Amino acid sequence: MSHRSLSSTIAVAAMAAVLSLAPVPAAGQTSLPSFVRVAEAFGEGAQAPTAATKAWSPPQTPDGQPDIQGFWSNRGVNSYDLEKGMSEEHLKITGIVPQDWRPAIVDPPDGKFPYQPWAAAKKKEIADNHTDLTKREYVDPHTLCFLSGIPRVLYQGGFQILQPPGHVVILQEFNHAYRIIPLDGRPHVGESIKLFMGDSRGHWEGNTLVVDVPNNNDKTWWDVVGSFHSDALHIVERYTIVDAETINYEATIEDPKVFTRPVKMALLLKRNKEKGYELMEFACHEGQESQHIIKMLRSTPK
Repeated sequence: MSHRSLSSTIAVAAMAAVLSLAPVPAAGQTSLPSFVRVAEAFGEGAQAPTAATKAWSPPQTPDGQPDIQGFWSNRGVNSYDLEKGMSEEHLKITGIVPQDWRPAIVDPPDGKFPYQPWAAAKKKEIADNHTDLTKREYVDPHTLCFLSGIPRVLYQGGFQILQPPGHVVILQEFNHAYRIIPLDGRPHVGESIKLFMGDSRGHWEGNTLVVDVPNNNDKTWWDVVGSFHSDALHIVERYTIVDAETINYEATIEDPKVFTRPVKMALLLKRNKEKGYELMEFACHEGQESQHIIKMLRSTPK
């Protein structure tokens, strides 16, 4: 399947799952073991930063940033179930072949979110009922056309990176979502302001873009089966440029309200060079519900 087709099919995978399929430390230096673990498991992928990758000199934008502009997509991670992976049906929907699937969670080593007991029970309740919609809270917010949140914005369809002076801008195919990341050191917005995409502030450390993202709300999930978080979520992202076609992405995720320890997620981002590729005009509005979902919810006994 072409990358162009992949970006459009990934966007509908969450909806397909809800409608018909059964489930089958803080900011700091990039964790070398997590990169190595992914690379060893899949041959390609989040590669360990070596002397060769550090020596590679990317082109520069007019304001001196390493130039990563263009279209990108992740390889092998899909948002159905980040802990268990995808069923055979979802592999077919997305066009991802089994050997290309890779874990998103690289720390803890077991690939599980370290939920506190109450949060683990809530997550299990959602997962057990996400195809039997007796409650609205069992519906993936992404299916209702709410914004993806971070880092799901990077593995839910294709995206484009632009670099106007002093900024990095990420345009997502789904729902016309975007992120504007200032690089000038300005302070974050007030702590009481909670946003779907958080409040991003970035800076460059050599060939690595570091983005600090507090001010998240609690209205997004990381996958279809209910991997949720609270509004105490704090993310630090690291985009490490390996070569002209590859970015190693790692997110350190802290949420003291629901997790017992920090989480690290890693993605392999590859440049999309398909001729004529462009982001789709994805028609979706906040709170949108399919007739199937409405029918299921209305038929639930009160």
